[in-house]
Order: sequence, then structure tokens, then C-alpha cells
Amino acid sequence: MHQKIRKAIIPAAGFGTRMLPATKSIPKELLTIVDRPVLDYIVAEAFASGIEHVIIVTGRMKGAIEDHFDHAFELDVCLRNAGKQPLADRIEHDTPGAGTISFVRQQQARGLGHAVWTARHIVGDEPFAVLLPDMLMISDRPCLKSMVNLHSCHGGNVIAVERCAPEDTHKFGIVSLKPTADGPVVTGLVEKPAPGTAPSNLFISGRYILQPEIFDILERQAPGAGGEIQLTDAMITLIETQEIRPFEFCGRTFDCGSPAGFVSANLHMANARADLAPYIGIELEALSSARRAVA
Repeated sequence: MHQKIRKAIIPAAGFGTRMLPATKSIPKELLTIVDRPVLDYIVAEAFASGIEHVIIVTGRMKGAIEDHFDHAFELDVCLRNAGKQPLADRIEHDTPGAGTISFVRQQQARGLGHAVWTARHIVGDEPFAVLLPDMLMISDRPCLKSMVNLHSCHGGNVIAVERCAPEDTHKFGIVSLKPTADGPVVTGLVEKPAPGTAPSNLFISGRYILQPEIFDILERQAPGAGGEIQLTDAMITLIETQEIRPFEFCGRTFDCGSPAGFVSANLHMANARADLAPYIGIELEALSSARRAVA
């Protein structure tokens, strides 16, 4: 029986430079996909996957994230006094219970690996999940839930991977695999390989399940790309002593930390809602008509 995945780290301390100037005063994690902050979706995925305790790593100017997940007493009273009971109930239902979310300050922008390392004392000596806050992953079953199920069968470490076009492998962290009787395992990871040198077209996506030994590796990890402590570098060391299994995610992933991904995510999520889909269709038809007129 493998140890249950009870805790998840969400690193949310980055500056969000790709989304400037919006992120000059608003944490990128609180930018909304339709009417819900992207971080809300990520936290909801964690809890829907059986996570009991979410640890959000923040930094300076990120206090609004803590406020968002707090109980807003004044807002609740205002909504109920205004007769907006259903909305108040929905917000109350979506607010995590006391003690289910903790916050840690990274203090210095030293990379993803360092952000994960800052949560080590709360995680303790047990396996844990990591969810990147700007990677919105949509499928019938939460990506992390499928990874948790895979971990329950085999233990070890699990990373989400997706397929990209072979000509795009230089944009991502790429994994190499070998088949085993129990399914494929990761044999190597390479960050943004030169064109034509990638060992596969499977790239590391935004979800991980890791064993606590990664913390000791991260503590000793030398800075890598960009002068930062990279989680991928630590995983390359981890693979020498522990098994890492891939979970191939086949849903839709939106990089909400980029303008193109952010817009696409909004269109996708709005179109999935019965109350908004007709308006999306009207606007897209208007844009298409305008392009035809110009052409």
C-alpha cells in the first residue's frame, strides 16, 4: 500500500512578466478565466483529486491571494441582505475550509525548484503533488486525480506529459522513456533540446507527484537556466535513485500565463457555459464576417 498523496504545493510567487502590465498590480494567478481566477481552478483540481491540504507559495505583492481564499464576512452579509442567496451560497461553498490551505513566502525569486523547497516543512516526510498555477488542464477527469491513481498502483514519482509536434520540441522540457512490464518509465529529461535532438515529442506538463527526497536534492541544487534553482534539474538527479513514471494527459491545456493561452482559455471556458456560449458564437461570427469583408 503506497502512501496517500495528501498535500499539494502550488508555486504562485512569480511576477507574471508575460502578462504585464496587467500583473503590475494584480497577481497573475488571480487573473480571471471568465469570472473565476485561474488559481481557483487549480485549487479546485487539487481538492477534487483527493488532496487534503494545499500549500500556496507566494511572494511580495501577493497578499490578495490569501484574501481571495479567506471567508469574506462583509461580502457574505451584503449579498444575503441584497437577496442574492444563491450567489452567497456558491461563494461559501467554493471557499476552502479552515486549515485546508497554508501560505508560504518564497522571499526571493530563485526559480520553481526553490519555490517548491520553501514548502518542505509543511509537507514533511511524505510524497506530495505540485500543480503549476498558470497551466489550466481541462478533461473529464482531473489530471492530478489520474496521476494519484497511477501513484497508488506503483508509488514513486509521477509527472504529467503531453505530446507536441516534433518540430516544437525545442520549446519544452522533453522526456525519454523505456517500456517495462508495468508500463513506461522515464529514463531522462532534457530542457529545450536543440532541434532534431529530442529523444521524444513528450514534454513535461504542469503536474507532478514527487517523493520527499526531492527536498534534499533541491537544497543542494546548483542554479541552472536563468540562474535559478530548476525543478527539472533536481528531477534529473532524483531519477538516478527513484523511478519516475509518466502520465500522458490527453485533455486540453491552456498556458494562462501567456496572452494567447489566456485568451484561448477564456473562449474555451465561456463557450462551455450555456449562459455565455451564444454570445461567444455571435462575436466569433462577427469577427469572421469582418475578416471576410477585409479580404
